[in-house]
Amino acid sequence: MRIDLAGWTREATCGDHRAFARLFERAEQLGFDGVWFNEFRLPETPWPYPAPLLLAAALLARTERLRVGTSVLVLPLHHPLLLAEEIAQVDFQSAGRLDVGIGRGTEPAALQALQIAPEATRERFEQSCRMLRQALRGEALPAGQGAWTFAARAAMAPAVQRPHPPLYVAGSTAETLGFALAEDLPLLLSLEPPEGVQLARLHEAAAAQGRDAAALQTRSSLARYVCIGHDDAAVAGQLATLWPQLYQRRVYFAGKRGVPADQVPPIDTDRVLREQFIHGTPEACHAQIAALHARTGIAHLRCVFNANGLWTNAQALDAMALFAREVLPALRTL
Repeated sequence: MRIDLAGWTREATCGDHRAFARLFERAEQLGFDGVWFNEFRLPETPWPYPAPLLLAAALLARTERLRVGTSVLVLPLHHPLLLAEEIAQVDFQSAGRLDVGIGRGTEPAALQALQIAPEATRERFEQSCRMLRQALRGEALPAGQGAWTFAARAAMAPAVQRPHPPLYVAGSTAETLGFALAEDLPLLLSLEPPEGVQLARLHEAAAAQGRDAAALQTRSSLARYVCIGHDDAAVAGQLATLWPQLYQRRVYFAGKRGVPADQVPPIDTDRVLREQFIHGTPEACHAQIAALHARTGIAHLRCVFNANGLWTNAQALDAMALFAREVLPALRTL
């Protein structure tokens, strides 16, 4: 299996840049395969790394094997000609260690700041995705029409990875999942909604298109929180402190959508553990990952050891070290 890292976003990225970079140098030493970073441009609350390709370039320069991915580049915000050049350059600088997750975006702040109408984002996303694939393959581009208009362009230098850097689509709507299926692009499956919802919609789209979703599903990537400890008591203690923090985070984001705090339901801990977590001793974590792989066929897992910033980097590193020592070697045989 491929085991990557995720979860360093928003406030979890605050602090000294050199210390932050050392986290991922250590991740490479521990044997993890990659790390993924989100894009939040022009947010209401600023964070240190709004541009994941810039961060990717910095970390790829400090590592030798670790892959770095974007989860995701919000395509409606970027002119595809410029974005294709930037992706190809980072891919070249890293000798082909870049993964590119793309999406339509859900944060309204950047759309409002750039005066992009929300109803225009689907056309911009789909047209940009198709153009990126052409440009990164080193193909000439015909004149752009629709959301992106420009004169015909000669081929640019292709990316190192062929036919282009791996492209993944993030999304939960039937339209986005149907587009990914039609374009034969694997998915970056999210924690919320759980992947079961997304995969059900994918298979519905496959039935409507007369396609088989199984091959695309197995090439996709799953995400899970990871809570690991030497014994069950240690894990239970970690989780007991996490539930109130997760609930307050849900209340905060619900408030941004206009939902009052008293209308946010309590966390169903059993369901969340079942649908969003790998948890327990090293033996239990291995068994859960093996079962997840057997059920979905997916062999690419993005592990969130820091609870998306609710656990400290020191806690995350301790968990990563235990996982790398006791679980990671066995996963290579799955």
